[in-house]
Amino acid sequence: MTQRINFAQRSPDLFKKFLAFTNALGKSSIEEGILHLVSIRISQLNGCDFCLDMHVKQAAIYGENEQRLDQIAGWRESALFTPRERAALTWTDILTRLPDQGVPDEVYDRVREELSEQEIADLSFLIVSVNGWDRINIGFKTESGRSTRNEASTWPM
Repeated sequence: MTQRINFAQRSPDLFKKFLAFTNALGKSSIEEGILHLVSIRISQLNGCDFCLDMHVKQAAIYGENEQRLDQIAGWRESALFTPRERAALTWTDILTRLPDQGVPDEVYDRVREELSEQEIADLSFLIVSVNGWDRINIGFKTESGRSTRNEASTWPM
């Protein structure tokens, strides 16, 4: 396997700024439980093992129910998620896997029934951030599973 560069060491200023952007999302209008659900879902969709491992550990530290964690991948069929969480996951799925025609009005309208304009805007920035981290960690093959839950609690979203 080809050894990949350490992106944080090669671009420390950009890394710190992206980290600061991500950390600022913890103070957004979106409650912490939804932040965790959305982060997990994005990393599932992108197939980022490192980020998925981290987000699941963070959600467990937060106190997320194990059964709900197990059902995030099938959230549409699960009865364990609230309408608000479903709206956030709907927005997450559509922005992570943008359709060629863009986001249909009916999807936006459905999300808007549960989330305020501020929440949709803040959620969109979270989705951008997690997708960005996933792409960086996939591209540089960041190894997953080596951290403990205590270490995960200090990582950004």
